[in-house]
Amino acid sequence: MRAGIFGISDGLVTNVSLILGFAGASPGAHVVRLAGLAGLVAGGFSMATGEYVSMRAQKELLEYEIDVERRSIAESPEAERVELRDLFQERGIDEELADRLARDLMRDPDLALRTHAREELGIDPSATGVPLLAALASLVAFAVGAFVPLIPWLVPGTPDAAWWSIACGAVGAAAVGGAIGWLAKRGVVRWALRQVGVAGLAAAVTWLVGRLVGG
Repeated sequence: MRAGIFGISDGLVTNVSLILGFAGASPGAHVVRLAGLAGLVAGGFSMATGEYVSMRAQKELLEYEIDVERRSIAESPEAERVELRDLFQERGIDEELADRLARDLMRDPDLALRTHAREELGIDPSATGVPLLAALASLVAFAVGAFVPLIPWLVPGTPDAAWWSIACGAVGAAAVGGAIGWLAKRGVVRWALRQVGVAGLAAAVTWLVGRLVGG
């Protein structure tokens, strides 16, 4: 979900900015179209690569910490039991009940590992993430977002393609922002306006740069 939302948002903002940056220099529709397609492909694979590498590193780090905890449980079960009891007590559980819970949990190494990982590390050993799936989600989402402002340039002879691109980008940004607001229960309209504002600012800056440099 995180990779998908971030990917589609980044694809939309990146490509609408890139397209308008080139359009600001008035190089011709074929150049803007090529730039938009290049931005879609390059940005999508860049996002996917970055997502895969970062999530793979995070996954391996978490698995290393889980292995350390697993060895500690096997080599020093009493120390780990006391540690677990103390953690329960810190959360407000009565000392006697905390001690009984810790003893019961330590009888099952797998259950003890899951409990230690959640209580000490804040992670679930069975849910450390799937890097390849996150990378694919990021790639597809970025491509979808980047495709939206490119649509007017793919239709030959579209008048005022830049303005249509702005309209498509604004609608896409509002949809993404509204979806985030709805999922987070933070207000659909507020998030939609925020997303449109961010995309609009980025697009305006790159259009101005394209106008100044290309003109």
